[in-house]
Amino acid sequence: MAKKIQRNKEQEYLLHQKLVKQLNAGQISRRGFLTRMLAGSLSLAGLSVLTDSAALGAPARQDTRPLTPTFYQWIDDLHPGIESVVNPRFDNLNFQIAPVQGFGVERFVAEARNQESTWDVYVGTTPFVEMVQLKESGAIEPWDPFIPQEVVDDMIPSIREEGIVDGQRWAWPFLLDVIVQSWHAGILTEAGLEDAPAATWTEYLERAQAIVESGAAPFGATFDARGWRSLAPFTHSLSTDVYTEEGLFDFRSEPAIEALKLMKDIMQFANPDILLEGASDGGVNDTPDEAAWAAERAGQYTKYQNAPIRFAENWVDPDQVRLGPLPSFEGGEGSTVFWTTGAALFRFGQNKEAAAEYMTELTYDMQIWQDSIAGTETGRPMQLPPYQSIYAEWEANPPAWLPDFVGLVRGQLDVAKAIPNHLFGLQQFVIGKPVWETFLTDEESDPAVAMQNAWDAVQAEINRDA
Repeated sequence: MAKKIQRNKEQEYLLHQKLVKQLNAGQISRRGFLTRMLAGSLSLAGLSVLTDSAALGAPARQDTRPLTPTFYQWIDDLHPGIESVVNPRFDNLNFQIAPVQGFGVERFVAEARNQESTWDVYVGTTPFVEMVQLKESGAIEPWDPFIPQEVVDDMIPSIREEGIVDGQRWAWPFLLDVIVQSWHAGILTEAGLEDAPAATWTEYLERAQAIVESGAAPFGATFDARGWRSLAPFTHSLSTDVYTEEGLFDFRSEPAIEALKLMKDIMQFANPDILLEGASDGGVNDTPDEAAWAAERAGQYTKYQNAPIRFAENWVDPDQVRLGPLPSFEGGEGSTVFWTTGAALFRFGQNKEAAAEYMTELTYDMQIWQDSIAGTETGRPMQLPPYQSIYAEWEANPPAWLPDFVGLVRGQLDVAKAIPNHLFGLQQFVIGKPVWETFLTDEESDPAVAMQNAWDAVQAEINRDA
């Protein structure tokens, strides 16, 4: 079913594209364009994206077109130095915002089917999310012939391995995120608790209860209910040996079941809307946990490191935010989840050597990292670099703007594990979420049954697409 929907979207796009080209070439009138759209029972919802690209001067495929990178909107929004610092170094650059939302890459895939690409490089791909889909569709090619070896050697080892499939590098890492714990020092102090990280989940839960009972805050803790941001990292804190040979998350494993039980335990002290979808970007952003944390209504928080920093910016005293390693189960592995958001190289793009030069400039630019960590007038993204040399330089000569917890978050990369790359790397958690949540909402009393049902739901979807 999923593949059928995907093919329909691709076919719809290709017809859109054909008609837009005819319209721009003067081969049909605008009235004829609209008539054919309606006659084909096509949605006009995507028209703005296509015509906007034409209006921006998106070039046809030609040997002399400028380097044309396209970025996921949020990356450009949170990192203004991309346009103000890096882009001016490249003459005749055609910088664009990608027509994507909620991790959708339909347009990229559709163009590849037509053996063309409007762009040269897409900055916004995460290996476990859409990289394999782009690879399998033929939309992208490996970076290996173009990325400098010294750049590869400089990557933090766990990150170096993250973008590899079949021995080839399909992703150039840019922005690093690691799931950590954070806490509001003022709330913990008011509750009579130590201003320090919780070492274990038992301690974390005890503190959550103390916060609520003391009245220091309405909620003792919160988390993001999407599985790659909660279920998987909570599982990793007990064990990372929870994936099948094919790279799928094994919901049936004992560590995963224990993680689900932990989620329910935390929910006793969390905001009641914690399981709701987000308000933007296909439900993955503007999530209830972010709102609770931003309003200083939760004392503890587990999410990637940039979230507690960004959403504490409007606190009465933002300096009260703290970060630490994710708590662990007693006797657990003490790991967590990390991922990078980086760049994919379009197979039918052009300027591939220039794309590698652009990505080298982008990912090594120190102003980008200072702006990300220290913040600018537009915000404080707090996303971190993927390169060992940058951290070594900071350790040897610490900048005045560098907070202490950057080294702590970097240290998590020595134990953190990326979610394996698989065509269903992200979708397995999307499919399984409403199923495992039957345990969290008391519709199913047995967590093992809920997780078996989640596994079965994922397998059914995979087999349907086979």
